[in-house]
Amino acid sequence: MTTFADLGLDPKVLSAVTDAGYEKPTPIQAGAIPPALQGRDVLGIAQTGTGKTAGFVLPMITLLSKGRARARMPRSLVLAPTRELAAQVAENFDTYAKNTKLTKALLIGGVSFKEQDKLIDRGVDVLIATPGRLLDHFERGKLLLTGVQIMVVDEADRMLDMGFIPDIERIFELTPFTRQTLFFSATMAPEIERITSTFLSNPEKIEVARAATTSENIEQGVIMFKASRKDRQAKEKREVLRALIEQEGDACTNAIIFCNRKTEVDVVAKSLVKHGYNAAPIHGDLDQAQRMRTLDGFRDGSLRFLCASDVAARGLDVPSVSHVFNFDVPSHAEDYVHRIGRTGRAGRQGKTFMICVPHDEKYLTAIEALVKNEIPRVENPLGSAAPAPAPEAADEPKSEREKPAPRKRAPRKSAKQEPAAQEAPTPAPDRAPREPQGGQKNNNNNRRSGGGRRDDKVVGMGDHMPAFMTRSFKSPAVD
Repeated sequence: MTTFADLGLDPKVLSAVTDAGYEKPTPIQAGAIPPALQGRDVLGIAQTGTGKTAGFVLPMITLLSKGRARARMPRSLVLAPTRELAAQVAENFDTYAKNTKLTKALLIGGVSFKEQDKLIDRGVDVLIATPGRLLDHFERGKLLLTGVQIMVVDEADRMLDMGFIPDIERIFELTPFTRQTLFFSATMAPEIERITSTFLSNPEKIEVARAATTSENIEQGVIMFKASRKDRQAKEKREVLRALIEQEGDACTNAIIFCNRKTEVDVVAKSLVKHGYNAAPIHGDLDQAQRMRTLDGFRDGSLRFLCASDVAARGLDVPSVSHVFNFDVPSHAEDYVHRIGRTGRAGRQGKTFMICVPHDEKYLTAIEALVKNEIPRVENPLGSAAPAPAPEAADEPKSEREKPAPRKRAPRKSAKQEPAAQEAPTPAPDRAPREPQGGQKNNNNNRRSGGGRRDDKVVGMGDHMPAFMTRSFKSPAVD
């Protein structure tokens, strides 16, 4: 059996690994660490939750143990797609480098540039950053990448999904061509293969699992759900979600609930809180401080349910997540692999459920084609019939509440519909029509008669009386 001591790591690193409670490396670690220590480029392909972070952090610390950083010129660079993943890499570095004098800086959005500039000015051995914030510092003239010896790209497929590939290519061009590159991804899209062939030199390829596979220790299930009415679909899905949680009982110690839209994340979290569940939302529209507080609460167990968008689907390392609920079927099949990879980590057992409405069946088909397995169908915990309507107006968005039927307008009365009793008597032929008081002309009559003649007047009590009915006519001559 391979141990960390067999991999050639620095004794100080081995001591930190032992203190962290790890005894043997995962397959991706055992495959990636030896060639990385030899200075070779590494292309690692492994599903989420297999320990890729330690696969590049441990050899990086060993390789950087000798040498000293200079101001504004980091010796190594780690690129991560999200703030949460970058912060997690920084935590791993602190854990494994505690017995060394290596320094780090974390460059992510939502944090003051001034504080980050101070760290860079002092010189850091490891720079951990998101692509956007890194380029911001570079363009401000606060950072030089010509001293980078080791460059790591983590969760490359997520970089592709988030549109960071042009930034990644630019950052590669700013670093020396002699650098060592460690490239990790859970899937290998054609665009990622193009980048690896361009910027990696004869890499050692470690593929410990077929791309886009799910862990065998994760029990999966999907509920095919159809609402009683289309306008009640979201509300009834929330009822199914709560029923699933109750059905799992004490086995569901904590869970991540994924939604496709940020607004839906807020609604689901609010609904769970309203029904007595300890839940909180996390998505890209929240400020960084709030996101970190929510994640810290979920990690330390003070928060049981984390309602998340896909910003938390990648790189969130909470080893003891018992369940993952997909409130929405992900529109990108690869996201399903990463979502459910939040559970069943480090050899633990995990369980996932997904609620699929008829509109999302095409996405479910794409997911099953990607993972090359049919996801088992499970019974609706509320029964085969849709849940009975229940008053839950407080946690429904206004757009989902039942709208009152539109009021119908009464048809406008025309001249032909006027009762005969309202007709004014026809004036005598020798009597001139009476002028209204104030000399004002009756505009209603003009409009109803086509507006052609403005000298036609209403006489008598002829309110709404058409002007042509007030005229006198001579009898035609009879031949």
